[in-house]
Amino acid sequence: MKVLLDLNVVLDVVLNRQPWVDDSQRVWDANQSQTIDGYLAATGLTNLFYIVRRLADRDRACTAVRTCLASFEIIAVDQQTLRNADVQAGADFEDNVCIACAIEAQLDAIVTRDPTGFTQSPVLAMTPAELLKRLATAGPAAPQPTTGS
Repeated sequence: MKVLLDLNVVLDVVLNRQPWVDDSQRVWDANQSQTIDGYLAATGLTNLFYIVRRLADRDRACTAVRTCLASFEIIAVDQQTLRNADVQAGADFEDNVCIACAIEAQLDAIVTRDPTGFTQSPVLAMTPAELLKRLATAGPAAPQPTTGS
């Protein structure tokens, strides 16, 4: 499953925000174990740096950005992405950028703690808990056939 993580999920992990960090960390771990393919919008990284620097310090902000760059696929945000975000029905432009990125990258879902910001999204939005429940009920992936000689 290919999912875009909304910035609030990433911030939960980076800043150890209670009570949300447990589910958000499990989503992050699912990406690390390749149970899901995690993506971030490029603009989320600049916002991540700004927020973590304000709430912690510059070194922690730099580490957070580097960790995300090493852990997730990054979806570019260009003029067309922003135009696509502008025509989305949602009221929050940042959420609309996430929607535009998810559409452009053909992702399966957006994982967010605030699904109400994505009610008009053509891409499924779910909370970390909902994603984890879906992954638990899906069970392990079926083995892929091998080509033999």
